[in-house]
Amino acid sequence: MKIIYGTGNKDKVVAFRKILKNLHIDAEVETLKDIGFDREIIEDGKTFEENSQIKAKAIKEYCNEKDIHGRIIITDDAGLCIDYLNGDPGVHTARYAGDHAPQIDSINKVLENMKDAKGDEERKCTFVCVLTAILDDGEMIVKRGECFGRIAKEAGKLGGLTYSPIFIPEGFEKPMSEMDEEEYAESHNHREKAMRMIAKELKKRNL
Repeated sequence: MKIIYGTGNKDKVVAFRKILKNLHIDAEVETLKDIGFDREIIEDGKTFEENSQIKAKAIKEYCNEKDIHGRIIITDDAGLCIDYLNGDPGVHTARYAGDHAPQIDSINKVLENMKDAKGDEERKCTFVCVLTAILDDGEMIVKRGECFGRIAKEAGKLGGLTYSPIFIPEGFEKPMSEMDEEEYAESHNHREKAMRMIAKELKKRNL
């Protein structure tokens, strides 16, 4: 199996390959750079599903133009949805504090907007990942994975995903950025959940 994973982010590619390994999927993974894709994709959808599909369709169109076949295109859109903020940052997760804002600015904006949220119930949130797979024949499969938790009252160790220093996964008492690898894998698997569902669909099609 050959997969084009629609990202130029090296860390996301490493994480995606690890997910495939965990799911016992033997696949060769290519990136957008590998196929020479350098077009701008305008992600103007109102949902994770829409944005994920916008990316997948743009890459599929490029592959058709360049006669690149025999691959499964997989794209994602992911973000943090906070109940108290009516689902924000949501699809604006990556630019909540402005384009290319430092991690601490994004974190501080969330904490400031949640300063009046009292107990754990008011601080509930969900990490969402929607994966879209377009098969070689054009068939599209869309699946959504979710990871539940709450927003910490102050940031933990910086680093990792933008909001990992303030995301405390369900069943844990510390932010994701302070977890060891095993805890992290156990608690934060929205992308893996989505990929597991995609894998089931691929298996049904003998792929």
